[in-house]
Amino acid sequence: MADDLPRPEPKEIDEKLSVQLRHLAEDAVLRGDPHGEEKCGNCLYYINPDDKISYCWHSKLRILVGTNWWCQWWEKISEE
Repeated sequence: MADDLPRPEPKEIDEKLSVQLRHLAEDAVLRGDPHGEEKCGNCLYYINPDDKISYCWHSKLRILVGTNWWCQWWEKISEE
């Protein structure tokens, strides 16, 4: 059955998204380790702090990240 599927070929949108992601990666400082006490799991932009992997909704990232990761846009959760 898999033999019936056409070989995947990148489309124009794939190339455009690849360039955008490359620029984002060059602009971002995203690390797989925490920076002191700062980590994605205790950042304002980490959607589900109880999950080991969750969505970061910061406008410059918007990707799945691990709870122990860190980036330069880390922001403390307001205590209000």
